[in-house]
Amino acid sequence: MLKLMSFYAPRNLKIVRGEGQYVWDDAGRRYLDCHTGHGVAFLGHRNPIVVEEIRNQLEKIMVLSPVFDSDLKDEVIRLLEKILPRHLTHFYLLNSGSEAVELSLKLARRITGRRRFISFINGFHGRTMGALAMTWNPSYRRDYDPFPWEVEFLPYNDAGAVERAVDEKAAGVIVEPVQGEGGLSAATPEFLKAIRDRCDAAGALMIIDEVQSGFGRTGVLWAYQRSGVEPDILVAGKSIGGGFPVSITVVRKEVGEKIEAGAHGSTHGGNPLALAALKGGIRALLEDRVVEKAAEAGELMGRMLEKVASDNPESVRGVRGLGLMRGLELRWNPAPCIQELQSRGVLALRAGLTVLRLLPPYMITGRDIEELGEKLDDSLKTLAAKKPGG
Repeated sequence: MLKLMSFYAPRNLKIVRGEGQYVWDDAGRRYLDCHTGHGVAFLGHRNPIVVEEIRNQLEKIMVLSPVFDSDLKDEVIRLLEKILPRHLTHFYLLNSGSEAVELSLKLARRITGRRRFISFINGFHGRTMGALAMTWNPSYRRDYDPFPWEVEFLPYNDAGAVERAVDEKAAGVIVEPVQGEGGLSAATPEFLKAIRDRCDAAGALMIIDEVQSGFGRTGVLWAYQRSGVEPDILVAGKSIGGGFPVSITVVRKEVGEKIEAGAHGSTHGGNPLALAALKGGIRALLEDRVVEKAAEAGELMGRMLEKVASDNPESVRGVRGLGLMRGLELRWNPAPCIQELQSRGVLALRAGLTVLRLLPPYMITGRDIEELGEKLDDSLKTLAAKKPGG
């Protein structure tokens, strides 16, 4: 009997339908989705604008290499100009966050002629070989050495470590403005400015990985923009296509103009359906005030989580994250809490070793957040009572 290789612990839950911030199982039970496919469905399940654009494109053409022009490509470029940082002028479309990270690293190698990179403890950048080299988690890296590049992992938010380590041998520094997989730590402006300053001094490229934090999730369009820095390369993915596999690598003019034909490529990158999904995703972002709504809902969620934390000091160390990229740092493995929440109709996931991660869609309502707080509180109190001495 053919079996799917299982790289994730099974949830023993069969999901059959999704709409907005909810999904339903095969028994008809509704769940508030704060998992969203590791953050992919930030625009909600079956976002109507994204569905409309993909459906329209299905009636025209599904396969077209990026070497050919199309009206759709022109429309997407015009929309991208409305949301991408103006100092970044060249882009390439791919299929996943890992692929976009791979391209960013290849560009840094090619432009600088160097092979040493700086990444950060608890950073996550993907699982393909080049991206995995930048990913800190030792359990993910085990048995895959040697990697294509030399990497030094520095403490996150340690500007002094950056100043000491980034030298003329470094091709680039890659950093998440908010660490997703690694525990929802947010970068300070001083930390990102230190990276920018050292990259300028050393001739290295600053790569911002916004695969999870970008596209409005933290209450601003791109999370790094809170710091006022300008990266050389921006990487985005997950939510930009409303759930369809698409990612993007965007670079400064000085980088983009030095890359010649054949330096990279992708069979499916920027295919017509991906372009349609990206068009729909950007339309949704702009037409439905996604950034503003995420900021408003994020404030409500932050206050709710602070209350849950204060009411459960025996279980919770504190609140992590920004906007709708939030979590609770627990005093124990979050797996039992994830299961408790699932039994109460909430889907969540973990970050790092102890953080319960919540990545809801932007249209989550105040009532949803209120109910989420009640179910979090109930779950934590149930688990605390089961522990010795509880």
